[in-house]
Amino acid sequence: MKALGVTGFGGPEALEILNLPEPEAGPGEVRVRVHAAAVNPTDTLLRAGLRSLPGTRPPYVPGMDAAGVIDQVGPGNDDRLAAGQRVVALVVPSGTRGAYAEQVVVPAASVVAAPAGADFAEAATLLMNAMTARLAVDTLGVTPGGKLGVTGAAGAFGGYVVQLARADGLHVIADAKAEDETLVRQLGADEIVERGTDVAARFRELAPDGVAGLADGALQSEQVVPALADGGVIATVRGWKGPAERGISVRPVLVRDAATDTAGLAHLVEQAEEGALTLRVARVFPADKAVEAHRQLEAGGVRGRLILDFT
Repeated sequence: MKALGVTGFGGPEALEILNLPEPEAGPGEVRVRVHAAAVNPTDTLLRAGLRSLPGTRPPYVPGMDAAGVIDQVGPGNDDRLAAGQRVVALVVPSGTRGAYAEQVVVPAASVVAAPAGADFAEAATLLMNAMTARLAVDTLGVTPGGKLGVTGAAGAFGGYVVQLARADGLHVIADAKAEDETLVRQLGADEIVERGTDVAARFRELAPDGVAGLADGALQSEQVVPALADGGVIATVRGWKGPAERGISVRPVLVRDAATDTAGLAHLVEQAEEGALTLRVARVFPADKAVEAHRQLEAGGVRGRLILDFT
């Protein structure tokens, strides 16, 4: 089986083609023949050695988003999933079990039917980022009609936060560069502030008492604390834990905590099918061009997700 991974950490060039044994689905697992895998920032951290995989040894195969077809169902599964079914999977990488491979074995609970009408590249953009966004919105706990802030709103995570928050009846204030303003408005932001290091002050211009919660997709950490109301909540996606001030809570969000939330994953698929969530593909690369894909992601400015094609 062909996969893409690292035997030694480093820059994009550390990625190499690996020939690995074909994995077998065990009890409660399914094997997916991967057609498309999304390239996420977490993948670059694993490749660089900045995110560890406890208890495993190299080679490491990155990738948390897979779309493809089930080609093996392990024992002990119900009839929800079957061989030949088009699916998406939220993958928690472990050793060689990552989405950057022709085949990946995952818990059946992490696999749901692919969105109807979406091709494999589009489908691969959904679960990891949308579920992270779902966790962030839930963590913030803003009541309907309340004001929720978003940084990095034009990105994959931030865009899903905007859409999920709007679907929940929240008032969304999002940041955007001038060239991204139209996109962020189309995603559903009620109000937009200019992106930058002083974005907190701009949030305060629109919400003088501060926003009740803020999803920090731009990783601005302590710089956005002044945007929060007293007792507000910041959801972070890169491990920053504060401290904050004025009773503000800083709560890291880890998507692996919801990797087997089958009902939650299926609901995200339903929202994508209904048009509440937008599947955004920035560019599709042949799988053997993963180095180029990582370079482009780390260069910044990507809107949507880069996809590796394993067909």
